[in-house]
Amino acid sequence: MTLKKDKQADDLIRSALKREQRALSEYESKKLLSLYGIPVTREQLSRSAGEAVSAAAEIGFPVVLKASSPELMHKSEHGSIELNLRSEGDVREAYGRIVGSVELELDGVLVQEMVPGQRELVIGLTRDPQFGPCVMLGIGGTMTEVFQDTVFRMAPFDMTEANDMTEELRFKKILGAFRGQKPVDMDTLCRALIAVGQIGLELEAVSELDINPLIIMPEGRVKAVDALVVLK
Repeated sequence: MTLKKDKQADDLIRSALKREQRALSEYESKKLLSLYGIPVTREQLSRSAGEAVSAAAEIGFPVVLKASSPELMHKSEHGSIELNLRSEGDVREAYGRIVGSVELELDGVLVQEMVPGQRELVIGLTRDPQFGPCVMLGIGGTMTEVFQDTVFRMAPFDMTEANDMTEELRFKKILGAFRGQKPVDMDTLCRALIAVGQIGLELEAVSELDINPLIIMPEGRVKAVDALVVLK
């Protein structure tokens, strides 16, 4: 990891702690992930309906709008997420609905690309009192709690161990060619697992991390669509 990346990550965490945040916002969480080379959605933070429309036009339709706040950890439960918006009018209306649905003070509204893909994974980080930072890989999205298909590794670990994690999933078949879609980019997936372990080792202030879902796109690329970093 470069010194520049090291400083950027430290600055991001320090700023959040200075503001007494319990967690990073989704926007901040993905900034942290991208510093560690984990692919994240193209997105912009908007603070007006006009900014949201401009961001959507730049990113390209369809887009997703989400409320952004470090206090908002479960957006779907608050009605603060709008999917598959296909026009400027859709974006303006969705922006108004989101701002009106959330009582918390918002950093803004996140305008994000709509990522295609039916296969979803979850990557997590927890701190075990005995073993330290541990990385989790599992079947993600809305089916995480249904399938309960997860594997764990203590950080640090290498590409071989990361690959072993994927082999231990009971539903590992979704990582291969699936219903006309290409196999997952295994190299990028394994590097993402290693990077989450690095975050746990290098940033003591991070107590938990959750990437859910990490979508496997039809061409096999992976991208973090939602992320949450909880601070000590």
